[in-house]
Amino acid sequence: MGLNRPITIGRIDYTNVWPIFHYAEDLLPADRFVIDRRVPSALNAAMQRGEIDITSMSSYAYAQYADHFLLLPDLSVSAKGRVNSILLITKEPMEKVLGGTIAMTSTSATSINLLKILMSMYYQASPAFITMEPSLDQMLGSADAALLIGDTAITASWRSEGFTVIDLGELWRNWTGCGMTFALFAVRKEVAAADPQAVSQVLQALTASKSRSLKDTGPLVHKAMAQLGGTEAYWRQYFQGLTYNFGTEEQRGLSLYFEYARSLGLLDQDVRMEFFVDHTALQVNE
Repeated sequence: MGLNRPITIGRIDYTNVWPIFHYAEDLLPADRFVIDRRVPSALNAAMQRGEIDITSMSSYAYAQYADHFLLLPDLSVSAKGRVNSILLITKEPMEKVLGGTIAMTSTSATSINLLKILMSMYYQASPAFITMEPSLDQMLGSADAALLIGDTAITASWRSEGFTVIDLGELWRNWTGCGMTFALFAVRKEVAAADPQAVSQVLQALTASKSRSLKDTGPLVHKAMAQLGGTEAYWRQYFQGLTYNFGTEEQRGLSLYFEYARSLGLLDQDVRMEFFVDHTALQVNE
């Protein structure tokens, strides 16, 4: 058993995923594990091509190829309401946006399709969509509103130029009563079968990092302030507003998202979530 090469781990290097990775790399020997940092869309594509073994990936991208992956249990990037980094920013009244054009970031499939679900099923509208690089000024130069995610969305939300900012996590919660899961952690099935011990090691490192980070968000807060700006109060509230588990409540909200995406033809098949079983943990518990 085992692979005769390093395990490659994909990392979305947005602040919203920092708690799960911040301490994990110190627990994963560099000669055995390689960290590959990319934006969500690039990681999704690399995972599909088999270039990455384990990754944080967009929930929607997981759904497209769920038969090929196992989910690492109780890890996600979710929000019960406001997420603060998945934002629709408008320069026009909403009535005009609904009949106009929305520029979408090119970096995340989950948020793009969440927006399409909300536009179709919540607003009962059919705006035109264009895909652009994530630059607020350029996007609003070509469209009536812009969808931004991650750190770009956060810094854009700090601008005080009279824009209207709609948090898609909050809108989803108000409409459905459910939280929303934006990213999951998955392993390719053949890797899990060939080297389950290595997968268990990654799972345990990510879980330990999550636990330690959430007990004291101070190091993450100060790192975010140094790299992106903002206040300590903002970043403490930001990390506290996110959920990094993937329990029954998170699974219910994501299942509803998958159901709506399927009904609108955004997904080609129903999604059955399968999980990796950490047998090393079971042995320790026994």
